[in-house]
Order: sequence, then C-alpha cells, then structure tokens
Amino acid sequence: MLKDVFDPKVTDELITRIQSLTPESRGLWGKMAVGQMLAHCCVTYEMVYDGNHRKPNALMRLMLGLMVKKAVVSDKPYRHNSPTGGGFLVRDTRDFALERERLVAYLKRTQQLGGDHFDGFESLSFGPLTRQQWSNLFYKHLDHHLGQFGV
Repeated sequence: MLKDVFDPKVTDELITRIQSLTPESRGLWGKMAVGQMLAHCCVTYEMVYDGNHRKPNALMRLMLGLMVKKAVVSDKPYRHNSPTGGGFLVRDTRDFALERERLVAYLKRTQQLGGDHFDGFESLSFGPLTRQQWSNLFYKHLDHHLGQFGV
C-alpha cells in the first residue's frame, strides 16, 4: 500500500524531499529538467484546483477509464520512462523556485482539505474517485518523479 497523502507526516516528508531539490538536480532517467518536472507534477493539482484544464469528451473519458485509470490509481509504481499524456508534457523552460513553491502549496492545500473532501470527488479524466484512489494518484506520481531526481 502507498503512503497516504492526507496524513500530515506524509505531506511533510514529500515537502522535505521537494525542498532538497536544487536547480542543478539532474534526473536519473528521462529528459525533463528539474523545473520542468516540478511543473509537470503541478499539472495534476491544476486539474483539481485551477479550472484551466478542460474535461475530456465522453468518448475520451471512457477510453481513459478503460485503459489508463487502473495504472494511475492503483498502488503499483510507475515504470521508468513511462509515456506521458500530452496534457502533462512540459517542454518549455520553467522557473525552478516558482514551480517548487507552487507544488508545495498544492500539497499543503490537498492535505488541509483532507481525504473526506476527496472521497467521491470527480476527476476530470476518470470521474468520481475514492479517497484511496486520489491518495494513490497524488502520491505515486510525486514519488515517481522525486525518485527520478534522486530524492
């Protein structure tokens, strides 16, 4: 079982890992620079909080639910160099400090809202998810990319 992002200790642990990154941190695999990785990790939270991502049409949601959802919300870790969905790609250079600050703020907001807020909350891509599925989605993605950068 993955760690619970709604546990304040887990949030603190993730923030400590994020804070240990530097602009010079290099990935152990993949092509992203550290600022791009932080921005990429923020996309998941943008989809939840910011309303600047559109909901996929019904056919796309069905396909995502059938083909992607299990991989995203299960407790099975992502493989290195897994393909990235188009809406999550960050190709431009990003400001490291700004992206780190944004990601930490999203983590704190998520933890403060708590698991009860997310139980049954609708994902743009997958429809309603359980508290555990949201926790897995958030934690697994962050853990994968923080591990990619050695923290």
